[in-house]
Amino acid sequence: MPPMSFIGLVTSAGKMSKTATVTVTRKIEHPVTRKLIERSKKYLTHDPEEVLRVNDKVLIRNCPPVSARKRFKLEKIVSRPKAIGETNASVSP
Repeated sequence: MPPMSFIGLVTSAGKMSKTATVTVTRKIEHPVTRKLIERSKKYLTHDPEEVLRVNDKVLIRNCPPVSARKRFKLEKIVSRPKAIGETNASVSP
């Protein structure tokens, strides 16, 4: 398999041991109407440290099979949404 890497959004994490579901969305042009259509595919991704949370934007890369359906591993976390109550400014009393 040639080297492949995708950027996608974590849609499920913490339900399976060391595994997260990443949805990769791409845009293609319809052959007749020439309009852009979104196509998405879900990949099971190996997350050995279990650091991924839902809605993280991640870079995944293909690897040798880890299990029957896992063919990708976590390369890096591109961005992570802020948690509720998390702020950048520090307030001093």
